[in-house]
Amino acid sequence: MTPTQTLNLVDALQKTIPIAEEAGALLREHFARPRRALNKSSVIDLVTEADKQSEALIVNKLREFFPTHQIVGEEGGAYDHAGTNGDYRWFVDPLDGTTNFAHGLPIFSVSLALTGPDGKPIVAVVYDPTRHETFAAAKGYGATLNGELIEVSATKTLGAALLITGFPYDKWTSPENNLDHWNNFVVRSQGDRRMGSAALDLCYVAAGRADGYWEGKLHQWDMMAGVLLVLEAGGRVTDNQGGTDFYDVKRPFIVATNGLIHDQMLDVIRLGKDAPRP
Repeated sequence: MTPTQTLNLVDALQKTIPIAEEAGALLREHFARPRRALNKSSVIDLVTEADKQSEALIVNKLREFFPTHQIVGEEGGAYDHAGTNGDYRWFVDPLDGTTNFAHGLPIFSVSLALTGPDGKPIVAVVYDPTRHETFAAAKGYGATLNGELIEVSATKTLGAALLITGFPYDKWTSPENNLDHWNNFVVRSQGDRRMGSAALDLCYVAAGRADGYWEGKLHQWDMMAGVLLVLEAGGRVTDNQGGTDFYDVKRPFIVATNGLIHDQMLDVIRLGKDAPRP
């Protein structure tokens, strides 16, 4: 494909879904291995091997189907040599939820997203290997779960909302560790959850299983697929100030909701560390 050719989004999506599912099957095989006999070093090796094998599989398949596209992977960084067309770029997270995977907690995913010339996602697939759930979206075509259309929830108030978040890896040393926002939301919502896979968190908002999500210090491969899924399911995604220019920001803070509670969530985020109890 040359830069002047138009990409068929539905065709690209149909080619991407089996890639994510094949990588997920590989992860599932690694995940099924017994852990009791493994020491800490062996567990780390198991996760690293699964992560790298999943990414290698994905990158090879993407190169086969989309040879001119650029690829950015969590493990391998930028595969600039994989494509010459900078208009299209894949963001690959071969194993989102590595800590869960290492501990034997079956909440992890494979996340693939393609961005277009404006840097915004246009194709997205997130696959949950343990639940055999495939979340997929192409810009302008809606979002699906295992082929069925999904949409965000209809919850109108923060007090009735179920929220999801995550915490950064530097939570022990950084003052921006999300604990202030967690404390503020937990007393204002029906419930807060920390699942451990940003991609799945966003998928759950898209599917109406959760009403809102917030998290900072993300990478593009963490969020690109999930952001498109939320938007195509009828939701709203912004940064923590309500802006939408977060796609090329380094380690952005995003808020994703059903749209109905979005401003309420932004108001709570603005409260900060010295917020009074409601």
